[in-house]
Amino acid sequence: MSEPSPASPSRLPLRPGDWIVLLCGCAMVAMLAWHQADSLEGRVIIRVDGRVYQEAGLRLNRIIEVPGPLGVSHVEIHGGRVRIADDPGPRQRCVRQGWIPPGGQAICLPNRISVENAAAGYDTLSY
Repeated sequence: MSEPSPASPSRLPLRPGDWIVLLCGCAMVAMLAWHQADSLEGRVIIRVDGRVYQEAGLRLNRIIEVPGPLGVSHVEIHGGRVRIADDPGPRQRCVRQGWIPPGGQAICLPNRISVENAAAGYDTLSY
């Protein structure tokens, strides 16, 4: 009589501990994917007199009113982009700058307001 051959490694059933490790691994992958998707959303940082006034995401369309020494500036977030739509400054240079590119910044010196598009842009490593 011949002895029964041991089961090949690919045919071994999963044990309860194996299922726990598998489920924990899947849960960690899902959490990392969710965190990565959340961190890829661009951020807007608005400063008045060098201090952070407000941080906002680029996901929702809105207009933010920012009070400065000369009056209220309006920061527009639309379609994942940001710009200074209106400013009480005399030359309107920050308004004429238009949409701020990822990693860029617009500064309204007379009203002491700066808007930074903190979305990930291209740099020398990702180019």
